[in-house]
Amino acid sequence: MDRRGFLKHASLAVAGAALPVAAHPAPSPAHALARVRGGRIAGIREHGVQVFRGIRYGADTSAYRFQPPRREAAWRGVRDALAFAHAAPQAGNEGPASEDCLFLNVWTPALRDGGRRPILVYIHGGGYNTGSGSDPLYDGSRLCRRGDVVVVTVNHRLNAFGYLFLGEFDARYGASGNVGQLDLVAALQWVREHAAEFGGDAGNVTVFGQSGGGAKIATLMAMPPARGLFHRAWTMSGQQVTAAGPRAAAQRARLYMDALGAGDVDAMLRLPAAALVEALRTQDPSRVEDTTLYFGPVMDGTALPRHPFWPDAPPQSASIPMVVGNTRDETRAFLGNVPAHHALDWDALPERLRRHQFVDLDPATVIAEYRRLYPAYTPSEVFFAATTAGRSWRGAVEELEARARAGVGNTWAYQLDWYPRDVDAAGVHRAFHTLDIPLVFDNLMQPGSRTGTSPEAQGVADAMCDALLALARHGDPGTGATAGWPPYSMERRQTMVFGAGPAVQDDPRGGERRLYARVPFVQRGTL
Repeated sequence: MDRRGFLKHASLAVAGAALPVAAHPAPSPAHALARVRGGRIAGIREHGVQVFRGIRYGADTSAYRFQPPRREAAWRGVRDALAFAHAAPQAGNEGPASEDCLFLNVWTPALRDGGRRPILVYIHGGGYNTGSGSDPLYDGSRLCRRGDVVVVTVNHRLNAFGYLFLGEFDARYGASGNVGQLDLVAALQWVREHAAEFGGDAGNVTVFGQSGGGAKIATLMAMPPARGLFHRAWTMSGQQVTAAGPRAAAQRARLYMDALGAGDVDAMLRLPAAALVEALRTQDPSRVEDTTLYFGPVMDGTALPRHPFWPDAPPQSASIPMVVGNTRDETRAFLGNVPAHHALDWDALPERLRRHQFVDLDPATVIAEYRRLYPAYTPSEVFFAATTAGRSWRGAVEELEARARAGVGNTWAYQLDWYPRDVDAAGVHRAFHTLDIPLVFDNLMQPGSRTGTSPEAQGVADAMCDALLALARHGDPGTGATAGWPPYSMERRQTMVFGAGPAVQDDPRGGERRLYARVPFVQRGTL
């Protein structure tokens, strides 16, 4: 789903060669030195935290396009790790990108001190198409200091470079539909290997991510190569219930190859990265909401042998404590930018729902039920509520139910209802998709945050950030303001609702849940 009109940090431009990695002439007192498997690196001490940016965890992928990641080559001397490195090639024009994109960033309180701190690895959003781990909202400094934890953000291959399934056309590329996920596996392997160097605990790794990042985490939970590489999971507005089958994925690949004029995989390998990015805009007649081909994980039988959360929760990750969350007004992040959506009448509403809701229910049925459930809602409020419920929120319910049916009792649900009235006085965007990112990072003052910096905003950030840290340290998000947060069960569907003060509610939006349970859930990509 397209968020580019709302989230400027979601896309970076294609650039030429990789950023140069300079040799550091002589460490200064401001620098921090670490030894990684490739060689020595120089980071920097900032605000009481050791920071390493642009650490290579894999080789340049341009030499093995559409293939699984390979280990980086070793180097001599000391390399600078002072600046963020390239993101993956993607549509947009707001920063450098390259096929040489396997880099990660680390914030840590101390090096080699035997601290065995929890490690939190953030996986960025932007669907499977855009984004990077370098956004200011993902700065790990405050989270690192607040929780005495190690924070990692990561770049990996996206869109066609990471999820184009070519196995039907060339057996050598059977893994190509999941190489973006395999990059994440490689990054987690790197984290495990270097945990002690950065003062962390290899046996206590939490993955957390928003939107596409949450979906990638849900997919990792069903991937055998990722087994044992992380031990807790926190997802925000990002679910992956089903993956593409090889037939559908091959059909998309053929559309894409035709747009490129490429008759076979060898022709694809000869094309410059910029051409592959331009073709991502090719119209896919199966999708009416945008003009971008969808690429995402593929059930290829090897890297991903099953759907992530269907027909049940993946047994390999049943013991991993997991938080599944969403925001109350997800679709206001992008559909809320269209003025006409705020001025709908009852006559115009059915057609708008038909275009944007993507569930197999008659809009008249949906509208009638919302008017019954929420008689004070305007047509526009029904529109935003129904489009939100039919998209990622529905996937969150599916994952929560699948985990609850497993009976382990280690899954928690949250919903963010709070939004900054001082910033959004007219209630245009409310609790929109991505609002929870600066809250869990405690990054209210970072560029891109729309939370404001009021005491109320800080209170919500305190509650959410501390809950994340509690999950990472103890495997349970209940602490402080969220003490007594019960696991989600099929009987009560307990959900922590983050308003001005957090409170547990049983089955919030239960009427909406029952409405959408009338039809099977079919995943159509991620937000």
